[in-house]
Amino acid sequence: MKSGFLEKLIERLGRIGPEDVQNYFLRLAQEKGFLETVFNAIQEGIIVTDAKGRISYVNNAACELFGLDAADAIGKRLDERMRGLDWQSLTKSSGPVSHDLEIFYPQNRYINFYIVPLVMEQRNSAVATSLRDVEEGTRHRPVTTGSAEVGHVMILRDITKSRRTAQQTIESERLNALTLLAAGVAHEIGNPLNSLHIHLQLMERTVQKLNDGAKAELQQSIDVARSEVNRLDSIVTQFLRAIRPSHPQLRPENLNTIIEETVRFFTPEIHDREITVEQQLRSDLPLLQLDRDQMKQAFYNVIKNSLEAMQRHGVLRVETDLDDTHVAREFEPRL
Repeated sequence: MKSGFLEKLIERLGRIGPEDVQNYFLRLAQEKGFLETVFNAIQEGIIVTDAKGRISYVNNAACELFGLDAADAIGKRLDERMRGLDWQSLTKSSGPVSHDLEIFYPQNRYINFYIVPLVMEQRNSAVATSLRDVEEGTRHRPVTTGSAEVGHVMILRDITKSRRTAQQTIESERLNALTLLAAGVAHEIGNPLNSLHIHLQLMERTVQKLNDGAKAELQQSIDVARSEVNRLDSIVTQFLRAIRPSHPQLRPENLNTIIEETVRFFTPEIHDREITVEQQLRSDLPLLQLDRDQMKQAFYNVIKNSLEAMQRHGVLRVETDLDDTHVAREFEPRL
């Protein structure tokens, strides 16, 4: 509302006639409509409440943020329309308060509440003039007696994007730190593994000089130790690949060939557990642009998980197929 309009109106209350009242009401309506148009054009939500927390005004942006209907919300308590809002804690301060809150309806968002107490000057009730004052042409000015908090103005800003960007940055930094730590640990594990490899070779050379009985027993122990060292080395290698993935080296490859090689790697375990492998590999598959090592590693993980989930005498069905747009492969363990 234009500055000074209400002050002038209050000063003239004792002098206006009935014919002027309608004009002033029309003027007030126009000013109110102008302010509502401005507030509804603002992207930030605006809510005005009275001293008891009842909504006296809400703009379109605030309605959209909280799924409110303006006509239904006017006169209702704000904390009844916004579940989870602690109105008392937000308004206990005598000055402005800024507070971030996560809401879940109608969408999951983060909202910044900037709440300012609405303070108005109190005036005495002697704003009307007596008949004698009118006759004498004098005016009775209202006297300010103090100020009182009559409500709150709440400005709402959607900070979801900035909050989630900050969270992603923190998560990325945490992941980078963990990656560096994991890479360092893997490197430290790799050094003693290399040393174990060397000492196992030296032990094997010494074993070759022993007699047949002791030689066979020690050789078996060395083979077990070497197998476990190789397994640890493989785990470390896969771990490093996972935390520092390389760019795919794409070349024309036969998918069936990669699958057959991967299955062949598990031949000892398949025979030991008497598992049947049924392969239905379509022979007319085209060559595909693949990274052979990465694809083989993926198939290795799938088959390994399948074998671990199966009981003895199980069946592992491996199939490849082709349609107009895709080449498909399927690993189906049957317990």
